[in-house]
Amino acid sequence: MPATPRRTRSDALQNRERLLEVAAQAFAEQGLDTAPAAIAKQAGVGVGTLYRHFPTREVLIDAAYRRQLTQVCEKVNDLLAQHPAAEATRMWMEHFIHYATAKSGMSEALNAVIASGIDPYSDSRALLTDAVATLLTAGARDGSLRTDVAPDNVLLLMGGIAYSVQHGTEEQARPLVDLFMDALTKDSAGS
Repeated sequence: MPATPRRTRSDALQNRERLLEVAAQAFAEQGLDTAPAAIAKQAGVGVGTLYRHFPTREVLIDAAYRRQLTQVCEKVNDLLAQHPAAEATRMWMEHFIHYATAKSGMSEALNAVIASGIDPYSDSRALLTDAVATLLTAGARDGSLRTDVAPDNVLLLMGGIAYSVQHGTEEQARPLVDLFMDALTKDSAGS
């Protein structure tokens, strides 16, 4: 009789999430110089727990990056549940800028992951495109956003804004997001 797979205990899931949160911040701030033992200590777990979940530094970096990306994309539904589509879109764009600037600090670590043969970006485009498409669809439904804009174009422009403030501050992105939102709103399309 085959054994049924064991369910992960809730404390183990909490440990994993804490490790990923601490790792993302540490790799963004310190790059590859971050010691796994320091991550474990800051997360409040033993180094054995870290290696049980993430057997290599590259696996940890990949998982931390993917967790951040997933959180950014999942934020769309929360924002749309609480705000009109145009407002939710603006708020999500600001959230995306924060994510993108934090990710830029992880670039050295992500390059090491790629060199190890892992592709941390394999699902990125699809997840982000779906998130933007959800925002645009909600905006089309409530009449607040233009219907002639493709999600890929929004992502390209958002990437450009994030890149332009990469070595500055997120505050510098605000006027660019305002300008972009002016272009996305239905009133600006002449409709």
